[in-house]
Amino acid sequence: MTDGSTGGATMRAMTYDRFGGNEVLSQTEQPLPKVGPGEVLVRVRCAAVNPVDWKIMAGGLRDLMDTVFPVVPGWDVAGVVERTGIDAPEFSEGDEVIAYARKDYVHGGTFAEYVTVPVRCLARRPSALSWQQAAGLPLAGLTAYQTLTRLGTKEGETVLIHNAAGGVGSLGVQIARALGARVIGTASPANHDRLRELGAEPVAYGDGLAARVRETAPDGVDVVADFVGGVLDTTLEVLGEGGRHASIADDSVTGSGGQWMWVRPSGSDLGRLAALADEGRLTVRVAEEFPLARLADAFAASQAGHVHGKIVVTP
Repeated sequence: MTDGSTGGATMRAMTYDRFGGNEVLSQTEQPLPKVGPGEVLVRVRCAAVNPVDWKIMAGGLRDLMDTVFPVVPGWDVAGVVERTGIDAPEFSEGDEVIAYARKDYVHGGTFAEYVTVPVRCLARRPSALSWQQAAGLPLAGLTAYQTLTRLGTKEGETVLIHNAAGGVGSLGVQIARALGARVIGTASPANHDRLRELGAEPVAYGDGLAARVRETAPDGVDVVADFVGGVLDTTLEVLGEGGRHASIADDSVTGSGGQWMWVRPSGSDLGRLAALADEGRLTVRVAEEFPLARLADAFAASQAGHVHGKIVVTP
């Protein structure tokens, strides 16, 4: 913040003023956002990259959400409450918080020095996680948690997670284990040791996947969480009687009795994930860290698709 007062105060932010690729990003000075009722102003300690960030920048959600340029991208944040708005008694200045800070339109995101966040999105930062790890938890963790809980995952059930070594999948493995489920996870053989560390039984994806899953779970599985897409046939082959399934990447699952998931901001759900982290039952792997000015490089690393863990950005 370059001005001590609210009026006229500015902040550094990465912004874009038109849809496009990484070339549309630039570091700019933006007005410090107004703190509305039920909101807090968060000083960003760390923000995490998710593929949705650069997909939105390319115009991928223009038919779904309104956009107000210039856009500060980013939805994941870990930071410190700088100021509270009217009717935000749950938090105070100095509180360490995390959030999936998605709003109702695309404009003021987390790749900046400050961001306003509705109280409904906020949770306390888990002390067991670093700032970098904490920033990487909200969107991916909530996606996994809400998928598994909406499917009614229960203790003693067998869960198949497609793309179990990915950002969402690796958190899904840990969450499903915390719910008391047995977990089978699909991944390349190079990631099998990592899945075992997280508590999953790995199976290699590719031709013959359904048969390999059936060898591991002869009676079929109770729950399938698809975090990659293109695996519906396999899912239906391995589901046991009364099994439930959902996908975050394939809306065609609704034609086969499945749920198509879109993550929802929820401070209460995020608080449950933070509690799991503080209990030592959930952790986040951080792959790379970039300064704010190199957000385009962080996006490029995400687009390459070979990163094992979260990519984070620090102002």
